[in-house]
Amino acid sequence: MQPSWQDPKYGSKVRVALWLESEVGVGNIFTKTDLRDAFPGVAQIDRRLRDLRDHDWRIDTNRDDPALKAVEQRYVARGAEIWLPGQAKIAKHKSSLSPTQRVKVWREDNFVCRTCGIGSGERYDTASVEVAQLNVARRTVRLSGDKLTHQLVTECKRCGAAAGDRTVELDTLLALVDALAPFERAVFAGWIAADRREQEPLEKLWGLYRTLPMESRAAVAQAVAAK
Repeated sequence: MQPSWQDPKYGSKVRVALWLESEVGVGNIFTKTDLRDAFPGVAQIDRRLRDLRDHDWRIDTNRDDPALKAVEQRYVARGAEIWLPGQAKIAKHKSSLSPTQRVKVWREDNFVCRTCGIGSGERYDTASVEVAQLNVARRTVRLSGDKLTHQLVTECKRCGAAAGDRTVELDTLLALVDALAPFERAVFAGWIAADRREQEPLEKLWGLYRTLPMESRAAVAQAVAAK
């Protein structure tokens, strides 16, 4: 049975975790005022909330989720059950990065979102007034032996807000690479070296065909069938 968040025998970090579980609930929104009202007189209660991210608790702000207001936060996912003996000592990763660390990740990722490829300050489309803002996300990677680790990756604000479970199964990916034919491996190596994938002429043609009205698609189909 889960302990009460009001039990004074627990530290404030544990009590905040229990409060999120019992009073807020996964997927729901709360504010700093809600938190401070629940823990009146507790010093640095905001920091205790942030400390939960070190134990894989996901708590989004408007930086992570554009739908949130500046004063709002969303409890997204529970991490380690730190009220259990020994769990509070297991920190999965640091909750914040220094500016130097953040720029290092961006530089390694060529200053583009690794999910959609957009660069910082670029517009998502010609009709959009929204420009991309790059953040650094922590991607869960499953290594050999079912070991989980967290690796940093550049992600734009929009992709980060839409993120679901993006756990990387590295062994599976490496097995797919190993199964490539020599020609496919050479092509793939070229994409990796250039950090981009150029469309083949046939793929470009298909992309143009898909945009055509029905009558024009029929004309193209007829021309292809006639050969």
